Amino acid sequence: MSETADSTSASQRLMSLDALRGFDMFWIIGAESLVWALNRMSPSKPVQFLARQLEHVEWEGFRFYDLIFPLFVFMAGVSLVFSLNRIIAQAGRRAAVKRVIRRGVVLFVLGIIYYGGLSSPWPDIRLMGVLNRIGLAYMLAGLLYCFLKPRGLAVAATAILLGYWAALALIPVRDIRLDKEHLAMLAERSGDSKGAALLREPGNPSAIKDSAAWATAVKLFNATTNRVTGKFEKGLNLANHFDFMYLPGRKYDVFFDPEGILSTLPAVVTCLLGVFAGLLLNDSTVSQSRKVTLLIVCGVGAVVLGWLWNPLFPVIKKIWTSSYVLVAGGYSAVLLGVFYLVVDVLKVQWWCQPFVWIGMNSITVYLASNFLGGFRKLAARLAGGDVQMYLNEHVLKGTGDMLVSIVGLLLMFWFVNFLYRKKIFLRV
Repeated sequence: MSETADSTSASQRLMSLDALRGFDMFWIIGAESLVWALNRMSPSKPVQFLARQLEHVEWEGFRFYDLIFPLFVFMAGVSLVFSLNRIIAQAGRRAAVKRVIRRGVVLFVLGIIYYGGLSSPWPDIRLMGVLNRIGLAYMLAGLLYCFLKPRGLAVAATAILLGYWAALALIPVRDIRLDKEHLAMLAERSGDSKGAALLREPGNPSAIKDSAAWATAVKLFNATTNRVTGKFEKGLNLANHFDFMYLPGRKYDVFFDPEGILSTLPAVVTCLLGVFAGLLLNDSTVSQSRKVTLLIVCGVGAVVLGWLWNPLFPVIKKIWTSSYVLVAGGYSAVLLGVFYLVVDVLKVQWWCQPFVWIGMNSITVYLASNFLGGFRKLAARLAGGDVQMYLNEHVLKGTGDMLVSIVGLLLMFWFVNFLYRKKIFLRV
């Protein structure tokens, strides 16, 4: 989702970056369904382990699927170095600033469109999401890059991580958990049985104009006078409460959003970690072997530091904690180091071309999958229905699901290969 097509020189020099971006998108577009189908066919312990890794943790902790999103943000930072260096050299800093702001705004708008755009009446419009966060993180990190030297960027990144930790640990919040069932229980205790019933109704009250359930939640929230600090529980932390009070529109988690306002700040650091990796890869005075070593060693160091921080500031993706930034950023650096070693140093490239097709058009395939309802849904028109049912029931359980998943991936590869051969790239 970093703009590969606008940094041609970067993709020529770093085929590994496009391959890694495509590898990341590969799991989003449908590869995880292959593992789930395999788990239905043969639920062995290794397969079950893989299937669990392709699900997000409920709150605290980390699995492979919790790396997918920050890896994109990290790679946006890597690409940023190559594209902005060229623009600054050719047209000056002002042109680079304009480009950064324009791209950030376009990605933010695309994010709103991705989640339904203006198809629903206000407030049933989600303002913060995956593309929105990528746009904001890219824009803020890009502006910092335009005006600060590497040492200044390091100071800014450290200040954000420590400042975010201090804010969530020290700023008092109301002692109330923003959860529908918990709020309904509080309403019952206060004698508001009608409000409790409203909160227990299905649906998302943040998406309903003049919602009585939302009004009940606000009343309970404001009536809570006891304050607590150092809370990182779901619905009981500064980031979630801040969204409840100040984030307009539909919230993904009803009262708050996993891509909320405050948690976007540490996501900027995820992008800056990619910037540091990009600076290293762009440094012609460092040998390729040393670049690989530094990426992997620093990556492992960041992962260790993040888990050491975990007891004080838990690794939580949904509020993008500082420890999560280090763990996800560390794994991202290690993956980049491995891909760089294999693809750009050893030149073993025969296996990664399909991933390059995806990586060169990541925004396009991401949006196309959303607009089509997913390539797997399209595949079901070709291999679903009775075919899928017959294979599941008469051949082997999960075989039909596996076929649909394979057809969906083949359709996706055909699509990106067509765009690549025709030199069609979505620019932002």
